[in-house]
Amino acid sequence: MSGKERQILISVIVPVYNVVDYLQRCVDSIRNQTYPNLEIILVDDGSTDKSGALAEKMAMEDRRIRVFHKENGGASSARNLGISMAEGDYIGFVDGDDYIEPKMYERLLDAALSEGLRMAQISRDEIDEHGNLMPDVCPPPEELTLMASRDFMRELLLHKGDCSFCTKLLHRSLIEEKRFPEGELNEDFYLMMQLLPAVSTVAVLPWQDYHVFYRYGSSTRTRNKEEFPQVFTDIVVNADRVYSIVKKEYPSLLPEALRFGLFQRLDYMLHIPISQMNRENKFYCEVRNYLRHNRQAAVHSPYLTRKNKVYLLLLGTAPRFVRRVHKLLRG
Repeated sequence: MSGKERQILISVIVPVYNVVDYLQRCVDSIRNQTYPNLEIILVDDGSTDKSGALAEKMAMEDRRIRVFHKENGGASSARNLGISMAEGDYIGFVDGDDYIEPKMYERLLDAALSEGLRMAQISRDEIDEHGNLMPDVCPPPEELTLMASRDFMRELLLHKGDCSFCTKLLHRSLIEEKRFPEGELNEDFYLMMQLLPAVSTVAVLPWQDYHVFYRYGSSTRTRNKEEFPQVFTDIVVNADRVYSIVKKEYPSLLPEALRFGLFQRLDYMLHIPISQMNRENKFYCEVRNYLRHNRQAAVHSPYLTRKNKVYLLLLGTAPRFVRRVHKLLRG
């Protein structure tokens, strides 16, 4: 990398909320990047543990670290504050309980500059609480792959791509006027759908340099089967939003977008507690009615498996009965 390229500043934004046991590992992995011209923005989102104090301590050790404290508003709110404070030419995100490999940002920046792109993506893996490597959610390519934005969108609609911003490096011009939706989960997906039409090509790198720490007790993971995480409602809302974007920007992908909407509703129906499947739950009723009205679309979709189609038809007809049988079969 030339001297000129080394003058490019990367802003790495880390939302921090009650991650005192993991934050040191996270920030050290950013500090140890082979690309040194970084600013590390730690946004303490109203932590009630000692995360904020640890962030301040690390800032005293490394002048590249800046810390901001705010009232709790969620990860999107923390990221948005980080974007508004970022001074970098490129912007990246790391979650406070995850960590990255030393060459991650050097590789991402090299790919973005060599190909003249505004978005580059590294690959990732997931590690559970016991240190075990989990199956790949998004299998990495064998080599650097350049994907047209339409093809990248299609991969996301078919649940084959990675919508996480934590694996991305973005030119600031792409995101400085955009913000994550606050008060919602599945926020990465919706913002990515908004950005893709402004991107010609995305570089996807094969190295699994981003490590997701799969931690129970986070906003999207729970051991209590009677809880119904908000994310299952938000994925349905986002499915309708993305359908509108696809209709306008990528009309040839409407069959994939329709499949996406059906699949997200299938996920919702298979997770909602049976006790909440009633007439008083208006959102549930809307999902059930959508499945009933789109039976033929489900049957004829080339992108749904036979099992998907059977479940969609049955859940649109006798949802509570199907869920009871499903629960018995799963033990």
